[in-house]
Amino acid sequence: MVHHTRPVCSKSVRVLQRNYREKQMRNLIFGALASALVAITAAHAEPRKIVAAENFYGDVAEQIGGANVAVSSILTNPEQDPHEFEASTSTARLLADAQLVIYNGADYDPWAVKLLSASKSPSREVIEVAKLVGRKAGDNPHIWYDPPTMPAYAKALAATLVKLDPAHKADYAVNLAAFEASLKPLTDKVAELRTKYAGTPVTATEPVFGYMATALGLKMRNDRFQLAVMNDTEPSASQIAAFEKDLKTRAVKVLLYNSQTSEPLTERMRMLANDSKVPVVGVTETEPEGKRYQEWMLSQLTALDQALANR
Repeated sequence: MVHHTRPVCSKSVRVLQRNYREKQMRNLIFGALASALVAITAAHAEPRKIVAAENFYGDVAEQIGGANVAVSSILTNPEQDPHEFEASTSTARLLADAQLVIYNGADYDPWAVKLLSASKSPSREVIEVAKLVGRKAGDNPHIWYDPPTMPAYAKALAATLVKLDPAHKADYAVNLAAFEASLKPLTDKVAELRTKYAGTPVTATEPVFGYMATALGLKMRNDRFQLAVMNDTEPSASQIAAFEKDLKTRAVKVLLYNSQTSEPLTERMRMLANDSKVPVVGVTETEPEGKRYQEWMLSQLTALDQALANR
């Protein structure tokens, strides 16, 4: 018996080919969508890149951002004079790649402004802390010693992180609340010292502690001497003489000494304070390694409290 194979008609072949092509296309589309979804998920899972010009702003960024941010700080060495910092190419690259840049402003870190201008990016967010508290060039730039500064900065930071990363809005709100609560011991210490020592005359080699001294109600003397040192100019003979007289006669109860920008003249004043039995309290412009901002400020206030108590 002979079997005859039934011929396949050309129309059926075309239908089969078309179905095959449609299936291939669907597979390609689904594959592309899956790859895109993986890429988007990975992008959102990556921490937001933050660069802070000063490490105390970077520290607060870590506290508010938590695991959702990767923070790099530029000025981190409390042994280095921040006023003499010179930006390198690696610093420029860090700022250029950042999604958020934070700097002090008020002419404290002009190198940051120059680098940002040289690598403009419409997608990059920038926080100039001085603007948040109404400070500008010519003002005392050490605004992180002013109690209202960090709460204002933390709020602006949290809002900016929500803008960059809305998926973690709840995290940033929780971290902001925790940070604000953590400032209470510091706020309480400021109030305590103001009650105990308001009106007490003190002096300093630089105006680093100036805003905090005002918050404590202390009577700061030799302001012009301090400004001259900060601006790297020589104080006048009369300013030096007035400073020395205050120490020799113990007209001031404490010398606040900026150990980060020591020079022969300020070192001479520190030694004169020691000889005259005027307590010396060290302060720094940069946050010491291993300490949070709150701990750093509180430890300096505790040292001042002890010095004034023993005056």
